[in-house]
Amino acid sequence: MSLVKRNGTLFPRLISNFFDTDLALRPDLFNFSGGLLGGLSASVPSVNIIEDEKSFKIELAAPGLEKKDFKVETDNGVLTISSEKEKESKEEKENYFRREFSYSSFSRSFQLPENSLPEKIEAKYENGILQLMLPKREASLSKAKTEIKVS
Repeated sequence: MSLVKRNGTLFPRLISNFFDTDLALRPDLFNFSGGLLGGLSASVPSVNIIEDEKSFKIELAAPGLEKKDFKVETDNGVLTISSEKEKESKEEKENYFRREFSYSSFSRSFQLPENSLPEKIEAKYENGILQLMLPKREASLSKAKTEIKVS
């Protein structure tokens, strides 16, 4: 299984936020763990890919999300796992009104092996881990060793 390059949106957000921010108040401008990108999560979840004789297993670490936040699809031999989440908070007092928004998203794509069965992929989300099981075709399962005589 191989990883397909993702279409990142970090650079346009960085440029946009650079010009929309008062630099004198933001010494952490290029701190990618927070700062400018704090409300715009640009991180990509970690993935483990495990292969055994009968299947491939993908484990994607995505804590803080819910089942409904994920979109998992296959198209033309490519498996794509993505998520978008928006959050809004409001606070109203006598003399002010505060409203904050945050948005986070990611997308991971994988080229499916020829010996996988995309129509039988199973997914479950539990304890912050999205697990996908990709069964292998029967023909690809290991067969008994045979000796071929040369004549």
